[in-house]
Amino acid sequence: LQELQSSGRGRFLLEHAAPFSAFLTDSFGRQHNYLRISLTEKCNLRCQYCMPEEGVQLTPKSELLTAQEIISLARLFVKEGVEKIRLTGGEPLIRPDVVDIVGQLYKIEGLKTIAVTTNGINLARLLPRLKEAGLNAINISLDTLVPAKFEFIVRRKGFHKVMEGIHKATDLGYRPVKVNCVVMRGFNEDELLGFVDFTKDLPLDVRFIEYMPFDGNKWNFKKMVSYKEMLDTIKQRWPELEKLPCEASSTAKSYKVPHFQGQISFITSMSEHFCGSCNRLRITADGNLKVCLFGNSEVSLRDHLRSGASEEELVQIIGAAVGRKKKQHAGMFNISQMKNRPMILIGGFPITKMYSHVTFFFPPEPVLMSFPLCQDALQNPPNSKQWGYTFSHRLTLRASCCVFQKDPSSTFDTKCLEASAVGQVSADCQSKETSPGSEFCTGDSGSSAKVPRASDNLTHTDEEGRATMVDVGGKPDSRRRAVAGAVVRLGEKAFGMVRQNQVKKGDVLAVAQIAGIQGAKMTSQLIPLCHNIPLNHVEVSLSLDEARYAVVIRSSCQTWGRTGVEMEALTAASLAALAVYDMCKAVTHDIVIEEVKLLSKTGGQRGDFSR
Repeated sequence: LQELQSSGRGRFLLEHAAPFSAFLTDSFGRQHNYLRISLTEKCNLRCQYCMPEEGVQLTPKSELLTAQEIISLARLFVKEGVEKIRLTGGEPLIRPDVVDIVGQLYKIEGLKTIAVTTNGINLARLLPRLKEAGLNAINISLDTLVPAKFEFIVRRKGFHKVMEGIHKATDLGYRPVKVNCVVMRGFNEDELLGFVDFTKDLPLDVRFIEYMPFDGNKWNFKKMVSYKEMLDTIKQRWPELEKLPCEASSTAKSYKVPHFQGQISFITSMSEHFCGSCNRLRITADGNLKVCLFGNSEVSLRDHLRSGASEEELVQIIGAAVGRKKKQHAGMFNISQMKNRPMILIGGFPITKMYSHVTFFFPPEPVLMSFPLCQDALQNPPNSKQWGYTFSHRLTLRASCCVFQKDPSSTFDTKCLEASAVGQVSADCQSKETSPGSEFCTGDSGSSAKVPRASDNLTHTDEEGRATMVDVGGKPDSRRRAVAGAVVRLGEKAFGMVRQNQVKKGDVLAVAQIAGIQGAKMTSQLIPLCHNIPLNHVEVSLSLDEARYAVVIRSSCQTWGRTGVEMEALTAASLAALAVYDMCKAVTHDIVIEEVKLLSKTGGQRGDFSR
């Protein structure tokens, strides 16, 4: 009693006479009744964003908690006041004894909720048994509703298994089924409305999670989309969005579109932290207690358990760790500089294991490359390690340009692959007298296109010839659509491997499709004088042409605005083509990218165009 009275934590407990364990109450009065237990460090996906670039060293099986150790610790925590346990990973549902663990947890008196956070791949198969064993709640991690994007990110097929798991959970009566979506700029912030619409006919709680920093994930403030920004975007589509009441310890701010079955929530870990009401503790798969997700201090309960520590001694150890818990975010205001485990080894917050290999962020200044079809430059983009980009900045956007100004210090070869340039006037056509707006020849043999009269001057230069962006402020809004195409000739061997999906790097067509979609969204950041256009829709399709051993690419972009989307469509087609090249160059370098061209456009003052 004297010891309690002498400490701030003890005085708080005595003054409030809390009917809760002193050992699970910290010095700020927070009562920890929620425990997250990681069952494994392994996963059945290979997400590009889940681990540091150098990978992680898995803990030997002998050093992981056994099922009996998990139950013993769970029983101890429940005895001290824990009411909810969530099983995490890695991927918890790949642990062979997961159903048995749930069943044993269900028998612990006083435990009210048993939950699981899963990637959903095995959920449909295991859920009936898990429900029978006593599983109460489910969180399913899903960062995109685009199957090809899903496959590109996780390097495995499985999107439809995840969707099957979501529907199985609703069919078995789980209410709500929580869907965790980490939102990151340049990757999936354009899918916010699609996720909200996902709640229309299903009892889901789609939880948008602000991107958080962890060791190895190259956190960048520019990649974070804040709760307020997400909310504003959604309210533009559904202004009637209603805020829902929430519990004091809730991490989520919840909203609902009237008449929708489900709801949405925001986990504001970065912009509006909820440390003041935190009631969570975590046990890693190797038995370490973490009192804060962002903290790097850990206590090995496994070692004490295996050394024969009594229940009373374990409680004292746990209480001491809880007592040292900081007021907020591990006591660090600049948490992006903190040192912590990679998220795959914490198993704490739902799939905030962010994007380390797929780096859709940009260097401080735009990268202006003028070697779109130069073979060596495609393979060795300058300063790629320095800026941390691996895919996006390898992609050049104007396949019609084959100009290369060689740096004296550069070792790049200036040899270009053959290509038919878009809008390039052929030698025959140049001999004719042409004027702006007249008929001209394209790079296609003999083909011609009627181009509406546009301007007698280049619109992107001022009177002194300097580059300038066109002012579109006075133009009326209208529906704009553009379709572009490209062809990649692979040769017989590479074509056969693409068709049989035998290329070592992965699914060529899926990767190229995502590259095209991402490219369309990045156009204004890569083409200096393009406007930043909010795209309503981007579609990239790829088909195989066996007669030419070629991949035929078609892209379309659509918006409602004051300027067209030709460049976005051309960018999408070009990036998709270059992604095909990149995926197949290990098989052969005899690859030809050709016929990159605008196929049609509608809307705007200059009229429609169709090739």
